[in-house]
Amino acid sequence: MKAFTLNRYDKNEKLHLTDVAEPIVKENDVLIEIHAAGLNLLDSKIKTGEFKLILPYKLPLILGHDVAGIVIKIGSKVTKFKVGDEVYSRPSDFRIGTFAEFIAIDQEDVAHKPKNISMEEAASIPLVALTVWQALVENAKLRKGQKVFIQAGSGGVGTTAIQLAKHLGATVATTASENSFDLLRRLGADVLIDYKKQDFEQVLKEYDVVLNSQDKNTLEKSLRVVKPNGKVISISGPPTPEFGRAIKAPWFVKIILSLISSGIRKKAKKANVRYSFLFMRAAGKQLQEITELIESGSIKPVIDKVFPFDKTNDALAYVESGRSKGKVVVTMK
Repeated sequence: MKAFTLNRYDKNEKLHLTDVAEPIVKENDVLIEIHAAGLNLLDSKIKTGEFKLILPYKLPLILGHDVAGIVIKIGSKVTKFKVGDEVYSRPSDFRIGTFAEFIAIDQEDVAHKPKNISMEEAASIPLVALTVWQALVENAKLRKGQKVFIQAGSGGVGTTAIQLAKHLGATVATTASENSFDLLRRLGADVLIDYKKQDFEQVLKEYDVVLNSQDKNTLEKSLRVVKPNGKVISISGPPTPEFGRAIKAPWFVKIILSLISSGIRKKAKKANVRYSFLFMRAAGKQLQEITELIESGSIKPVIDKVFPFDKTNDALAYVESGRSKGKVVVTMK
């Protein structure tokens, strides 16, 4: 099959379109013919080697963490899906590889595609939707009447997080450039901050939850807009020792994580704020709940651009540019 492979870690490295063996289908796997694949900054960070410590992949590697397609084969113990089902998924770590014609995924990581959206729209959903579900529902337990600050509202995570937070009944503040404000209002944002002209720290006070996706400086400022005992959940780091234990990292990795996160953990403790790092995990059951929200209209995919599969490198470069509003997808059409 055709696939885009990463042959070495380097920020300037291009993915290589090549022929590779079709995936082996294990007893709990479904084999998916890929119709579309979403791109994420995570793909870029793996490409540069930024995540080598916590995701020690062997190269060459097929990148890609979002997929929508059709089941063409099932393993002997698969009970949740049948050949012909339209599905979508964020494959689990070490089983990624959606920049290809086919992928085998454990049935527990797969969900039925929402009936009211296209394959391209479905491929834009899994990683960002699971990220915000695990941040806002599972971790923060966000509820009606609370206030949440979602950074970078026009990005893939931001556009989905705003919609989920509004569905949960929260007041939503976000940062973006002014030309994105109309889109973010339609998605449900209540407080819009132009990051080019305003300092969010001067606008926001006594928030219950912050979903941080930006740099160290923004993270530290976020601690100061949260009420006592509030939560700051970061998807951009730094990872914590708790995360190291959760992924069963080697002892030396746990020590490194403890060192690199010690500063922010101390500042959070001093501010009486609960800081945690979130690295989302594959979860077909949660994705099925997200399917219901999409079919009910509570969450709508936001796609910036769709590229043909052979332009995957161009699509990844566009993601890395930081200009996209919503998600970027490649299609096999």
